Amino acid sequence: MKKLKNEKELVKKAIEAGTKYGEARGVVEFEPTDSATEKIEYIYRLLVHDKVIQPLPQDQISQLSMKHRLAIWASKLE
Repeated sequence: MKKLKNEKELVKKAIEAGTKYGEARGVVEFEPTDSATEKIEYIYRLLVHDKVIQPLPQDQISQLSMKHRLAIWASKLE
């Protein structure tokens, strides 16, 4: 897994876009106390469920790989 040049910013953008996506569907309402880790996992699973992004192989699912997959998704939103 090759790190993207501006991956940190893309992850922030993915969390923002994923939150809007989930709220528009009416399936999530994040609280201010929810951690970024929880948001990343929920958004990843929601996008996989809706077939917006490809799922990771079961043995490769980790916080780092979910962040990377969301960063790639966010880079394509522009």
